[in-house]
Amino acid sequence: MALVVHTPGAGDFASLRADFELPESFPPDVLAEAEAVAGDPEGAGEREDATGIPFVTVDPAGAKDLDQAVCLEPVRGGGIRVHYAIADLAAFVPPGGAIDAEARRRGQTLYLPDGNVPLHPPELSEGAASLLPGMVRPAVLWTIDTDSGGEPTAVRVRRALVRSTERFDYDTVAAALEAGTAHPSIAALPALGRARRELAVRRGAVELQLPEQEIGAGPDGGWLLVRRPRNDVEAWNAEVSLLTGMTAASIMLEAGVGVLRTLPEADDETVDWLRRSAGALGIPWPREATVSELLAGLDPAQPSSLALYAGTTRLLRGAGYTAFDGGVPELATHAGIGGPYAHVTAPIRRLVDRFATEVCLAVTSGKPVPRWVRASLAELPELMQGSDTFAARVERAYLDQVEAWILAEHIGRVFDAVVLRAEENKAEIFVENPPVLGKCSGSGFPEGGRISVRLTAVDVTKRKVSFVRA
Repeated sequence: MALVVHTPGAGDFASLRADFELPESFPPDVLAEAEAVAGDPEGAGEREDATGIPFVTVDPAGAKDLDQAVCLEPVRGGGIRVHYAIADLAAFVPPGGAIDAEARRRGQTLYLPDGNVPLHPPELSEGAASLLPGMVRPAVLWTIDTDSGGEPTAVRVRRALVRSTERFDYDTVAAALEAGTAHPSIAALPALGRARRELAVRRGAVELQLPEQEIGAGPDGGWLLVRRPRNDVEAWNAEVSLLTGMTAASIMLEAGVGVLRTLPEADDETVDWLRRSAGALGIPWPREATVSELLAGLDPAQPSSLALYAGTTRLLRGAGYTAFDGGVPELATHAGIGGPYAHVTAPIRRLVDRFATEVCLAVTSGKPVPRWVRASLAELPELMQGSDTFAARVERAYLDQVEAWILAEHIGRVFDAVVLRAEENKAEIFVENPPVLGKCSGSGFPEGGRISVRLTAVDVTKRKVSFVRA
């Protein structure tokens, strides 16, 4: 049974929000501009009418800022035509205006348990720009044809009007697929998702199935901490987004202008270190197998697998954004994905997508890239890197706070844990219930093994907990 916050007064994140200076609303000029553009998006009369395509959205339960809508159409030869509608934020954000300036300051939406901090005003992000069911919306429509193995063979990108017919979440789609009653627009999602996952392994993509923590509302009004389950539907849905992002990267690289999400390849020394770690954990690693192939064959329920996943994060350091104009950049790939990749599928919640999308629209239509886009490319990597760093700090602080609240009542208690990384007198551990990532002092830690740990101290104000090997 999950532990829940019961301490009187616990559960108020106000001090944490104040520490990070999280905005509670938008400046008046931003709200005024949002109200003005909400009913009059740019270029509304110059779009392809795609309202006849039966799009559906698949998102976390309760989501209102719906960036993407999908319709998968099986075609002759075993391939799939992917219709992917992406919210057209550029239609609602005048270049150089108040919304644009505020979005550059924020960088991305922060999804927090006590209320999100959105990138764009809710009148747009949860209203006029969101691909809500039954509503005609301006969108950027990607149509990507794939062969029977999931490889793209053709692509079209254009502005369109679309109408989502249904809003689904991951669990309802999973249940419908299992029952054989999936909506026709996503009945082919498992086939496409599996094919793309196989391609990802062959490309050398690195997927780590480390435990993910999630803060949820407790039954008494407090908070609980749970291990976020992995859902095949979510993974398959992500593959549609990855397919689009990789296609976008190819378009921009061919044109010599754009902005990519990049990650350098790990050096041989780091890979050799990981191979030695696998051996120490008792995980067989055939000499001819790549890192991707090894990870794909692991059972994430095994402690040794969790420890190797934790070690593999060393291969994924150095992620960033690379802007270019006038040629192909020296670093043009993302080692974790196994090829070139760009963010274009979440413009409601991420700044860079709006600009990369405009590059793809211009290039594929044979038009010049808009001047306001070109003028912004050079600053996007720094803006996004800063935003990513800040978002990670906020998310970690929220998790640390809930961990401290929950564990404050359990000082002296012994918990089961898995050793993820071991050093001489300390270890990084994963406590299984509640799901807590923490540090533990002691000695003789078996990396990838199960141990018992005792909670020795909790500092709620500093959001710190201390364990010792029991």
